[in-house]
Amino acid sequence: MLDMVAGRQCARPQAEPSECMRKPGTQRVEALAAAGAEDRLDGVLLEARGLSKSFGALRVLHDISFDVRRGEVLGILGPNGAGKTTLFNLISGDLHNDAGDLVFGGERLVGQRPYARCKIGIGRTYQIPRPYVGMSTFENLLVAATFGGGRTEAQSYAFCAEILRDCELADKANRSAGSLTLLDRKRLELARALASGPSLLLLDEIAGGLTDEEGKALVQLIRRIRDRGVTIVWIEHVLHALLAVADRIMVLNFGEKIAEGQPDDVIKDPEVRRVYMGIEA
Repeated sequence: MLDMVAGRQCARPQAEPSECMRKPGTQRVEALAAAGAEDRLDGVLLEARGLSKSFGALRVLHDISFDVRRGEVLGILGPNGAGKTTLFNLISGDLHNDAGDLVFGGERLVGQRPYARCKIGIGRTYQIPRPYVGMSTFENLLVAATFGGGRTEAQSYAFCAEILRDCELADKANRSAGSLTLLDRKRLELARALASGPSLLLLDEIAGGLTDEEGKALVQLIRRIRDRGVTIVWIEHVLHALLAVADRIMVLNFGEKIAEGQPDDVIKDPEVRRVYMGIEA
């Protein structure tokens, strides 16, 4: 796969992809991957209660409460300015909430810095990719795997090589991240988040700008990530991609939750159709 990375020999990974995608010492991935769709949803991983955030007089989020169950894909919809990315910033620690509480795996997140949340299993992508432009594609993943995921350098090489292959970046492993196209930067953004070994993955409009075929490939990749035991919360405007994967949908509008439930039920909701699709009942 990768014969030489950063001037040193890199052994071909011998592990199966599912093994490479898990954190060392955990068997939860195999158990979840073998389970059926209903068995995959096992308890609550993330709890949000009464989250609120304002910037001066502008109220961006107000009293948002929801749960994310282990192993599920929760899709988040809403028009521009609904507060979706701000919600991600509260979960990842990029912003502090003004009110409310967040609990991840039984541990309160309020007050924890972003790097600490990454180390306990929260990974995310950004709408605008944020690679280390002076490093190679592969080195970007190594940083995430070692500093974010806590792996040793030896463990990280085969692990990151497998992620590069999954994200169709193996042939660009030694290319400068700053020279990548927008599409490949989006792939790198996802790959870096995966390299930290998250149990909760926050995807922020990862399908934006992709062709139909690229979108289909992305859906298949996200399904594989989910089946390996990673819980996903996905903000997306490409509705058909989101509906192909999501177990549940939550809709925000002007910082408030207006709907939550099964995808078919939410999409048929008159208020959602009016706000998000511009369709009057």
